[in-house]
Amino acid sequence: MSEFTIVALSAGLNQPSSTRLLADRLTGAAVSALEAGGATVKTETIELRDIAHDVVNTMLTGFPAGKMPAVFDAVTSASGLIAVTPVFTTSYSGLFKSFVDVLDNEALTGMPVLLGATGGTARHSLALDYNLRPVFTYLHADVVTTGVFAATDDWASGEDSLPGRIERAGGELAAKILGSHRAGPVDDYASVPSFEELLGR
Repeated sequence: MSEFTIVALSAGLNQPSSTRLLADRLTGAAVSALEAGGATVKTETIELRDIAHDVVNTMLTGFPAGKMPAVFDAVTSASGLIAVTPVFTTSYSGLFKSFVDVLDNEALTGMPVLLGATGGTARHSLALDYNLRPVFTYLHADVVTTGVFAATDDWASGEDSLPGRIERAGGELAAKILGSHRAGPVDDYASVPSFEELLGR
């Protein structure tokens, strides 16, 4: 039986927040789709709000600070990533961008990624494709086709309901995870011969 890990990044500034709620819903949809295929799934949600000081310190010093080494490890070793940010002034939040800025440029290469965003009105929905998607394309991530934007009014059911979009996007992420050939983190010492091998024993 296959086992996968999904990590969700939530850049919401409040607790609770609609950004975290969307991240949880997207995670649930992806997990359901994977489990329907017989997979075992582990999940982890990282609230960027909780590590904001560590993000800034890492940016200023150039070295992972505080909880950042564990966060980097969780993100880079995940089978799939869900990234959700609030939209301010038609773009992702400064906290979200700061976190992305301290990631290694090759950390997400080939990583299946599902993008989500929240905002007050649907007028901000284009931020997903004009601001958020290009960032992850630059990082060579494998971004799913459906991004999910949730305005305040979207939490009420409608013809093109938010739950339907969440389910579709979660299914797309699950499909990419199942079809991913991403090698994952490289162990720099995996091919180093043992002491006995060096001595020819």
